Amino acid sequence: MKSVKKEIGGRPLILETGKTARQADGAVTVRYGDTVVLVTAIARPLDASADFFPLNVDYRERFSAVGKIPGGFFKREGRPTTKEILTMRLVDRSLRPLFPEYYNHEVQIVSLVFSADQENDPDIIAITGASAACLIGNVALQTAVAGVRVGRIANQFVLNPTHSQLEQSEFNLTISGTQDAIVMVEAGAREVPESSMIDALLWGHEQIKEIIALERELVADLPQRTASFAMPAQEEDFVKKIEAQFSGDIGQILQQKVKQVREKALDEFFVKIKEKLFAELPEPQRIEAALRRAYEKQQKKIVRDWIVKEGKRVDGRGLKDIRPITCEVGLLPRAHGSSLFTRGETQALVTSTLGTPVDEQVIEGLMPESSKRFMLHYNFPPFCVGEAEPMRSPSRRDIGHGALAERALESVLPEEERFPYTIRIVSEILESNGSSSMASVCGGTLSLMDAGVPIKRPVAGVAMGLVKEGEVISILSDIMGTEDHYGDMDFKVAGTQRGITALQMDIKVSGVSRDILAKALEQAREGRIHVLREMMTAIDRPRRDVSPHAPKIMQIKVDVDKIAAIIGPAGKNIRSIQEATKARVDIKDTGVVTIYSDTKDGALAAKELISHLTEEVKVGKIYKGRVTSVKDFGAFVEIMPGTEGLVHVSELEKDFVQNVADVVRIGDEISVKVLAIDEQNRIKLSKRAADRELGGGTSSSNTSSSNRKGK
Repeated sequence: MKSVKKEIGGRPLILETGKTARQADGAVTVRYGDTVVLVTAIARPLDASADFFPLNVDYRERFSAVGKIPGGFFKREGRPTTKEILTMRLVDRSLRPLFPEYYNHEVQIVSLVFSADQENDPDIIAITGASAACLIGNVALQTAVAGVRVGRIANQFVLNPTHSQLEQSEFNLTISGTQDAIVMVEAGAREVPESSMIDALLWGHEQIKEIIALERELVADLPQRTASFAMPAQEEDFVKKIEAQFSGDIGQILQQKVKQVREKALDEFFVKIKEKLFAELPEPQRIEAALRRAYEKQQKKIVRDWIVKEGKRVDGRGLKDIRPITCEVGLLPRAHGSSLFTRGETQALVTSTLGTPVDEQVIEGLMPESSKRFMLHYNFPPFCVGEAEPMRSPSRRDIGHGALAERALESVLPEEERFPYTIRIVSEILESNGSSSMASVCGGTLSLMDAGVPIKRPVAGVAMGLVKEGEVISILSDIMGTEDHYGDMDFKVAGTQRGITALQMDIKVSGVSRDILAKALEQAREGRIHVLREMMTAIDRPRRDVSPHAPKIMQIKVDVDKIAAIIGPAGKNIRSIQEATKARVDIKDTGVVTIYSDTKDGALAAKELISHLTEEVKVGKIYKGRVTSVKDFGAFVEIMPGTEGLVHVSELEKDFVQNVADVVRIGDEISVKVLAIDEQNRIKLSKRAADRELGGGTSSSNTSSSNRKGK
C-alpha cells in the first residue's frame, strides 16, 4: 500500500494504491475534498493482426456517494446518465493519444464514484486516477496525464472551482495534459475573448504539472515493465512498396473533390493493390490488416505533404478558405422554428421547439435534483455518411457533440423572466464531411431566431485543424473529415462577434506554443465571422412573435400575500380558472405567476381572471358581480373571485323594497358600486348607485327580477 498527498487548489489531493481492487492490473483511489473515486485499469492482449485499439472507458456514479436511494421502480442505477457519458469521453480523449501506435491490447478503465461532497466534481479526478492506474498496471501509457478545471471570477483564475463558484465564473474550462503539452480541452464560456482563453489554457497547464509530479511520486518505487510496440516488419515492407509503386495513383484519387466518389475510388484501388502485392507473397505473409494500415499511411503522407509543402488541400481550397455555405429557415410548416444549414458536404436540419415549464428536464444525480429549460439533442444517422448500420439509442458521440453545441448556444439565451419557455433543439445530420457539431451550432442559431426566441446575439462555429512537420506549422479553417483524421490538432470554436462561447480541442502533438494557439484562435475568429455573415443572409434577427403553433406563455408578478387568493380554499380558485380557460397556471413562492395555454385567448382570459383575484377593491368603482347569498337585510355579491360585499336592502332599488328576493336571487349578475370599506375590510355595495351612473337602465338580470315580482 502506498499513498501520496499534495495541496491542489486549496484542497488536499490524495492518491492511494495497494489497498483495494488488487486483482486489477492497476487500481488507484483518488480523494479530493470529500469526493472519492476508485479507478482501475486492465489490459489483455489481442490478436497481433488487429488494426484497431479497443480502449473502453467506463465511469459510474453511485447514489450512495451522496446518501441517496435511486428513484424509479427498480431502485438501482441503470444505464449511464448524460453526465457519466460526458465524463467517459473526457477520460477517453485524455488517454487515447498517449498509447503507442502499435499497442494491440484491449484496455478497460473503470471509474466508480464512492463519495461525492457535491462541490468537487469527480470527473476531473477520474482523469488523473485513470492515468495513475495505467502507470501502476503497466498498461503502456507513454506518459502521465492529469486533468484540471479552470474558472475565472473577478478577473482571477480559480483552480478546480466548486459547483457554487462555477455559477459565478466567466467560463468552465476542462483541461488535460502531460508534463510537456495540453492534450484535451473542453470549455463553455460567456463570450470570452480569445486572449483570455489562451491565458486560461496556459495557466491551467502549469497546474497540471503539479499533479503529474504527484503521480510520478506514487509510481516511483513500483516495478515497471517495458515493452516495444514498433511497426511490424511486414507493414514496413508494405509501406515502402506502396510509396514506390502507387503513390502517384493514390494522389490522383485523393484529388477527387466529392467525398463519396473519392472514398469509393480509394476502396476499389485498395483491392487492386492487394491483388498485385499478395500475388508476390506466400500465404502467411498476406496480412490484410498490415496492408490496409500501410495504404492509410501513404494517404496521410500525401495529404500532409500537400498542406505543408504546397499550401493545398484535398478539395483544392487554400488553408483559410471556408466551404460554400447555404442557409434556409422556416422550411418545416408545423415546427416552431426550423433551419437547413449546409456547408460543403456537411448538412444539418435543425428544429427548435418551445414548451412550457412542465417540459423542463428533471436531472437526478449526485447533485441535488434540478431541472434544465434548454436542451440540444444531436442525431447522426448512418445514411449521412453513406453507410447502412442499425439505428439504436444515442451513442456517446451523439451525446458529446450535442453537449458541445448546447454549451455554445446556452449563454446567448434570454433570461427565464423575459422568455419563460422551455426550449429544445434537435439537430438531424443529413450529410457529414467535417464538423457536424459546428453545423448544429449554426443551424441551432437560425432555428432559434426563426422560432422567435430573442437570443442576445447569433452564434456560429467552425472546426479548425493543424498540421505540424518540424518547424512548419499549417493551420486549416473549416476542416473536412480527411484533414481531421490525418491532422495533429482538431479544435472546434463557437462564439459570437464578441467572443467564444464553446471550445473543444484534441491535440496529438507537443510543442503547441502560445503563439500557435493565438494564431489558430484568431484564424478561427475570422472564419466564425465569415460564417455569421452568411447566416445573416437567411435571417438577421429573431422574429417578433413565436410560432402560432407554439404554446402561449404569459407571466405576471403579484404580491406574495395575494398567492393565497389565487389558489383559493383547497385550490378552488386556481382550479376554476384552469377549467374555465383551459390554461395551466403555475405559481412560485416569489409571486411570479406563469400562465401557459395552447391558445392566446385562453392565456389572456386566465390572466384577466388572475388580475381580478389580485386586484385591490377600490371605493367608487363599479363592478359586475354575482349574487351569492340573499338575506332579509340585503344580498351578498361576489365582485371578484373570493371577495364579497353587502348590498343593503336600502341600496337595491331607488324605490322601497319590501322583499329582497323580489329584486335579486342567488346566481343573478348585477352591477354594483363600492360605497365604502370599513376597518374590518367589510365592503359596502350599492346596486342603486351603479344603476344611476350606468344610465338608469335595467340589466337583463334586473328585468328577470321584475318579471318575478309581476308573477
